[in-house]
Amino acid sequence: MAGPAALIGAMATRTHAAEQSLNFGLTPVFLTNDLELLTKLKSYLERSTGYAVQLVQRRTYEEITSLLLSGQLHAAWICGYPFVQYRDRLSLVAVPVWNGKPLYRSYLIIPKDRDVTTVEQLKGDLHAFSDPNSNSGYLVTAALLARQKLRPEQFFRQTFFTYGHRNVVRAVAAGLAQSGSVDGYVWEVMSAIEPDLTSRTKILRESELLGFPPIACTSIERQKDSVVAVNRALVDMAYDPEGRDILRLLRLDGFSNQESRLFDTIAEEMTLVRSLGA
Repeated sequence: MAGPAALIGAMATRTHAAEQSLNFGLTPVFLTNDLELLTKLKSYLERSTGYAVQLVQRRTYEEITSLLLSGQLHAAWICGYPFVQYRDRLSLVAVPVWNGKPLYRSYLIIPKDRDVTTVEQLKGDLHAFSDPNSNSGYLVTAALLARQKLRPEQFFRQTFFTYGHRNVVRAVAAGLAQSGSVDGYVWEVMSAIEPDLTSRTKILRESELLGFPPIACTSIERQKDSVVAVNRALVDMAYDPEGRDILRLLRLDGFSNQESRLFDTIAEEMTLVRSLGA
């Protein structure tokens, strides 16, 4: 039977191990669950931060955001919508850079052979959204309708959530939805790697440029060594051979430090949508 000293030693070892581990969350904004990419990301973060890294994936934004807010994750790649929803409790760790900017767009897509040219012609559609907490996959379209004093359920005949931007593209391409709201970055990258799928869809409308889905942490954790290490690893990724390989797989230029005002437009859209009770 272990004595008090052994028990205290074991507890200290576990505490030290916990302090040296880092939980990094990935939501459906993450382009793929490709094993090669995940393996490379884990390896790079461990080498760059000096922490044992656990990549935590969940199906919905809500699940990852809840884990982040409850302190079970050190940092997470979330979306601009959850970030502005909890702006008083979250801080930015880093923001991806795509096509030279920390910005992206939301796309409204339709089947390739559908003969419509305006958003108004989508009235009565069966419409695919990505996630109720997605900016590009829900909020942008909801805000577009809110400017006309309409909620999605008042404009579309029916809507459903696919819980993945890729799944929105699949639904529209297969005719399971007449239209869909999708992350423009994801659609563009899919066009490069899965052209047979995206070629069965087309873009009806592009939104204005918006803050790219960020990596965030809780505000009280921002200056912790583990989070500072994640920030440094991400911002330095473009200068590291292994890091550049990950960026190549993600089709990103790198990661950058940004101010939270980058997401002000998303916050304005959220306020507008909430004003209608949507």
